[in-house]
Amino acid sequence: MLFKLSEYCRRMEKTRAAMAEKGLDILIVTDPANMNYLTGYDGWSFYVHQGLVLFQDRDQPIWFGRQQDSNGARITTWLDEDHILGYEDHYVQSRTVHPYDVVADLIQQKGFGSKKIGVEKDNYYFTARCLEHLKKGLPNAGFLDGELIVNWVRCVKSPSELNYMKMAGQILERVMDTAVRLIEPGVREGDVAAEVYRAMISGTPEFTGDYSAIIPIMPSGKRTTTAHLSWTDRRYKKNEIILLELSGCKHRYHAPLSRTVITGRPDPELDGISKTVIQGLNRVVDFIRPGIQAREIEEEWRRSIAGSRVVKESRIGYAFGLNYPPDWGEHTISLRPGDLTVLEPGMTIHVMPGIWTDTLGFECSEAVYVTETGCETFSRVPRQLFIK
Repeated sequence: MLFKLSEYCRRMEKTRAAMAEKGLDILIVTDPANMNYLTGYDGWSFYVHQGLVLFQDRDQPIWFGRQQDSNGARITTWLDEDHILGYEDHYVQSRTVHPYDVVADLIQQKGFGSKKIGVEKDNYYFTARCLEHLKKGLPNAGFLDGELIVNWVRCVKSPSELNYMKMAGQILERVMDTAVRLIEPGVREGDVAAEVYRAMISGTPEFTGDYSAIIPIMPSGKRTTTAHLSWTDRRYKKNEIILLELSGCKHRYHAPLSRTVITGRPDPELDGISKTVIQGLNRVVDFIRPGIQAREIEEEWRRSIAGSRVVKESRIGYAFGLNYPPDWGEHTISLRPGDLTVLEPGMTIHVMPGIWTDTLGFECSEAVYVTETGCETFSRVPRQLFIK
């Protein structure tokens, strides 16, 4: 186990309290990050149906997943043997039966067939068919939205979690340095991406890294006018922009960062945007502290760019941390108007005021954790436009 049993127990206690507030007797957890957070389970098995069944009146959840993955639960979790349920392989990707038939039977056998059950309705890993089979197998149950219950519990990181994120930050420094150093006119994008992956996994002399929940986002040229493209087999050209949104990762805990490279001299438009964004980012990072609301951070950003030509319509940041593909974000805090979340020490935020216009893109972000008096960054990468 990565954490002490007492830490997992505290997480379970907070989750059961949140369940009680929503009137839930059971919560079915399908997000692999939430599964990891509550039990330690870690495996590339989320392409088939798996999850946890949390009962309000029981200390341990029940892990369910494909039979061949059940030893992974025995290896990586703190659960007792009788809380690990592997379903047979004929349930996998079948058109006639479904893994949630097994889950429904389990809940019925435990005497909870007429209870209120929460499911993560807007989760990547919970489908309409999952809910159909649950309702068929549990006709007397009440199904409620249990989305983001565990995600909000995860918002405040423990010192042990922050330690893994700081390790990810050390890996990130090597990852970003690798990308910036290797980008040159004539070099293939894919070759730089390959070295980015090498740096991400090889980590530091003291510890290796993990795969990131998001692929290295590193478009160049015209492809920088949008947010989420990556490498191709083309070669970098002179006087073109390259966006880098990369991450370090350790034990599924991330430290993301964005920077921008240009293979030449920036034109006046890029020069102006970069200076405005970096100035705003600096002010926002200095502004972040416990006790303020998420919306206030976005307001500080807008004040910082007032009078400039920079326009930013989307949110400027979000909570992040423990996660699996396709996202390192926690889907909770957003730095945008109307988000009334009050910051607490231990919260982690990726301040990401990316700018994409019809002609170019510019990104410069910072991943921070809230302290008792302000915030600290997870890495020490200069906030600048890198000119090659």
